[in-house]
Amino acid sequence: MARRGLLRRSIYKTPAQLRQMIAPGRATAAALSAMRAEVAPGITPLELDAIAERAVRQHGGSPNFMLEPGYRHTICANVNEHVVHAIPTDRPLEAGDIVALDAGAVVDGWHGDAAFTAVLPDHADPERTSANQHLSDVTEQAMWRGIARLASASHLGEVGEAVAAYVRAHSSFGVLEDYIGHGIGRSMHEDPPVFNVPTRRRGPEVKPGLVVAIEPIISAGGIDTVVEDDDWTVTIADGSMSAQWEHSVAVHERGIWVLTAPDGGASGLEPLGVRPVPFV
Repeated sequence: MARRGLLRRSIYKTPAQLRQMIAPGRATAAALSAMRAEVAPGITPLELDAIAERAVRQHGGSPNFMLEPGYRHTICANVNEHVVHAIPTDRPLEAGDIVALDAGAVVDGWHGDAAFTAVLPDHADPERTSANQHLSDVTEQAMWRGIARLASASHLGEVGEAVAAYVRAHSSFGVLEDYIGHGIGRSMHEDPPVFNVPTRRRGPEVKPGLVVAIEPIISAGGIDTVVEDDDWTVTIADGSMSAQWEHSVAVHERGIWVLTAPDGGASGLEPLGVRPVPFV
């Protein structure tokens, strides 16, 4: 879930606190894996919400999105031009849709947060399918470039530089600036903010104990957004399609580890020359 408000506390966790974040990361990963296995034309976002909740609870967690005041669901289901914070509905997904599924878990007071985008093929409109897939692929790879940069960065601002550079080199897509990544730990949204574009500030030092959710949110067109009447769902103002990918990542004494990926991020990072290192 993109930053909505940050809780200020020390941004660096102790080794013991980092170990506490393994369980919510695994529960979050399980929710995404369960949804990935079922997302297809005909299923509703509300059904995916139930699937994600079941997976989180089976792994000893609770849905942390439900801790957000006024939010009653396990996931946000952002379909097509709905870019972030979309409330799951009972509208069945259709061939040709692009849907970003965002979920999180809390275990013993510690949080995980992650998202992926699924493209539902429309065999009657292969150009639409190809365009949506390109949007998702660019967003996903921009996320992995940001995570890879975290492994060598001196300051957190380098992550946004890497994300934006990849998007601009491989597309004409817009990188949303109002919805960004965030620190994560005892709360789902903590300092520091994690920008997806270069900023004048270098950001905090990247050193052991830093845990952040890296979360590029990309539009196929403009980056201006509107909030729908439900006061949650955010839509791209010009109606463009959108994509979102996110992982929670820990920096520790021996390297980085993607807490919300079953393999610690190896499949995404090793092709980029970065080997994630477990810390337990």
